[in-house]
Amino acid sequence: MPDPLWVFGYGSLIWNPEFPVAERAVARLLGFHRSFCMRSIHHRGTETDPGLVLALDAAETLHCDGVAFRVEPGQEAATIAALRERELVSSAYLEAAHEVDLRDGRRVAAVTYVVDRAHVQYCGNLPLEEQAQIIARAIGGRGPNTEYLWNTESHLREIGLEDADLAWLAARVRALTT
Repeated sequence: MPDPLWVFGYGSLIWNPEFPVAERAVARLLGFHRSFCMRSIHHRGTETDPGLVLALDAAETLHCDGVAFRVEPGQEAATIAALRERELVSSAYLEAAHEVDLRDGRRVAAVTYVVDRAHVQYCGNLPLEEQAQIIARAIGGRGPNTEYLWNTESHLREIGLEDADLAWLAARVRALTT
C-alpha cells in the first residue's frame, strides 16, 4: 500500500468516503475514464434487478478527474479493510495503486478500484438511454440508484468537475422519475 495512504475517488467515495480523511485534493488519473459500466447487485440494485454503478474503465487516451483522499495517519489498516468490504463485495473491482496528479502539482500513488472487464458484472458501452432506464428504477442495499447518480453528479459539479455524460444522465433520470 502507498505510504502515506491516498485513495482515489471518482464516484460515491467523493461524497461518502466513510473513512477518516486528513487531506483531500482534486486529482487526475490517466488511462481510465469514469463510466456506468458495472451492474450493481448489492449496493444499488439486486441480483434479480441490477442497478448500475460507476467504475474506472481502462481507456489509454482518456483520464478521470476525481478526488484523492489522504487517510488520517494511524487509520490506514482500518481504512483498507473497510474499503475492501465496501468495494470488493462482489469482486468486480480490482484494487491497485496508481499514480494520480493532484491539482496543486503533486503526484501521489493512490489506491484505486478499477473494473475487471472479465467479470460478469461488467457492462461497458451501454447506451446512455439504457443506463438512464436502469438507474431510474433500481434499488439496492445502500438505497436507490437515482441517489447514487444525483449525489455523484452534484458533488462533481460543486468542486468544478463537469462530466457531460453524468449531467445528461442526471437530467434524463429526473425526467423519468418525476
